[in-house]
Amino acid sequence: MRQRVARARRVVVKVGSSSLTRPDHRIDPARLSALVAALAAARRSGREVLLVSSGAIAAGLGPLGLRQRPRDLASQQAAASVGQGLLLERYASLFAEHGVTVGQVLLTVDDTRSQRSYGNALRTFDRLLELGVVPIVNENDTVATQEIRFGDNDRLAALVAQLVRADALVLLSDVDGLYTMDPRSPGARRIEQVDAIEELQVDTSAKGSEVGSGGMTTKLEAARIALTAGIPVVLARADQVESALAGQVVGTFFPAAAKRRSARLNWLAHASAVAGELVLDAGAVRAVTTTAASLLPAGIVAVRGDFHTGDVVRLVDAEGRTVGRGIVNYDAEVMPELLGHGTRELASRLGPQYEREVVHRDQLVLRRRGREGS
Repeated sequence: MRQRVARARRVVVKVGSSSLTRPDHRIDPARLSALVAALAAARRSGREVLLVSSGAIAAGLGPLGLRQRPRDLASQQAAASVGQGLLLERYASLFAEHGVTVGQVLLTVDDTRSQRSYGNALRTFDRLLELGVVPIVNENDTVATQEIRFGDNDRLAALVAQLVRADALVLLSDVDGLYTMDPRSPGARRIEQVDAIEELQVDTSAKGSEVGSGGMTTKLEAARIALTAGIPVVLARADQVESALAGQVVGTFFPAAAKRRSARLNWLAHASAVAGELVLDAGAVRAVTTTAASLLPAGIVAVRGDFHTGDVVRLVDAEGRTVGRGIVNYDAEVMPELLGHGTRELASRLGPQYEREVVHRDQLVLRRRGREGS
């Protein structure tokens, strides 16, 4: 099954800060050089490679005289501002030695929230790859606020992978895969393959490196996002990147189903901005979750938020638990008059334009089983 990774034409590789730095938190030239050599070889073989690289904040610590990753957002942004240029300069120089050109792509959550900006980002990536460029992707830490962030580069990598319709996602860190418990604990065992991620029961509470922001929990969340898009995932140690790309048995492999969810539904599930909420009665919850029905006005008991036709809304049950997300067909201001009424009744009373679903089943994604979602 790992041969699907070996045959992958378009690959997203994510590397964490801890895999690029020395114990003094400065960028390690040897590690960076080895990573670039492996990715450049993949590019020269005809594969399209996108690199999601952490390390901007870590690269800025030394020049700013900081001994550890700052906790406050302003200092993190300052470090990222200094470090991003330094990091890209090193990447550009090393890739150039292999005859490969790189391009910088800095993203914020707002770049993926609307379908228009989502499409613009896709066109940019597609054109860079057509030109033989290796995009170096990072969150725009210098302007992102605490409230509007991807959260970590593992999630960013998964969203980029689904955006560009990648054939594989490789998440690199300083740990050689997923373990049954903290790898430092006696009896910890590396898991070679995870066939059912929602049934996985492992201890991922161990804290990540002090120069990074993620850990194994964020990598599993990234794997879930990628798998819903039909993208297989490999978790591996950074020095195993060449073996991982070759489909060798290293790290932990997450095979994906052959059928992919559409790009539109992936955007809806993971990248869209929610403009409001619709509260469903028990019958409506059953209808949309068990019979793949569209959401009709009769099953809605309350409306929250100020949204318009075409916006994304969250569907919740009476207890406030997330049922899913959908693209709404009405403005919020007209919704109260529709609640609890059938579409035929509304059409006869208000006009034929009201004989339609509030959320069509083809514009709706349900929360993952066993997870509340957002």
